[in-house]
Amino acid sequence: MQIPVIAWVVCWLVRLIGPTLRFEFVGKRIVVNGPETGQAPIGAFWHRCIFPALWYFRNHGIVVMITMNFDGLWASRVVKKFGYRVAQGSSSRGGMNALIVMAQEMEAGWVVAFTPDGPRGPRYVAKPGPVILARRTGKSITMFHIGLSSAYTFEKSWDHFRLPFPFSRAVLVVAPPIHVSKDADSEEMQQKISEMQTALDRVRDIAESWFQLSETERQRLRREWNEERVGGSARGVSS
Repeated sequence: MQIPVIAWVVCWLVRLIGPTLRFEFVGKRIVVNGPETGQAPIGAFWHRCIFPALWYFRNHGIVVMITMNFDGLWASRVVKKFGYRVAQGSSSRGGMNALIVMAQEMEAGWVVAFTPDGPRGPRYVAKPGPVILARRTGKSITMFHIGLSSAYTFEKSWDHFRLPFPFSRAVLVVAPPIHVSKDADSEEMQQKISEMQTALDRVRDIAESWFQLSETERQRLRREWNEERVGGSARGVSS
């Protein structure tokens, strides 16, 4: 009985706060493609910024891995309400089966996304799921983080989850993609996991400090991270 109630409350919060958020993009824009293009990146971001990510990337059919426990049951209901697709599993339960489902979805052209420190941490420690999937599919991994100008931080939660206040500004910082060869050995896999970890930490540091920086420093970072929109027929996400 708790599952539908929790899902309803969370959906209500997202629909109440989400439309008031004001997003800025730093780095090359993330492009979300549908099956019509056959192109599908792998998104990776820390669990802490799920709320603004859920709103920003809504209604694009993105496939997300969700744990099979109690939290996963209500979370699945929530993400489906916002146009996501679900592969059930986690690093501890059903993870390989979920990766197989995600690979199949990617072969059909759908984008997938991970919180590589989920579902229960350790916080900011990347698990290998995105790299394994990148090797299998030949697709790149795009790392990003969303920082908020004003939010409530759940300090007692394992991920220090942030709930944005209405009308908060948000900055979405995107790192250059990582590519994994299909014949990558264990050494290359470890190297790519390390690269993913470094990139996730870097975008987190920039996004979390963004609203404390001077405008001069923000302008420098905008130039450095190249805000060009991806062209062509790809389907981009805009705020």
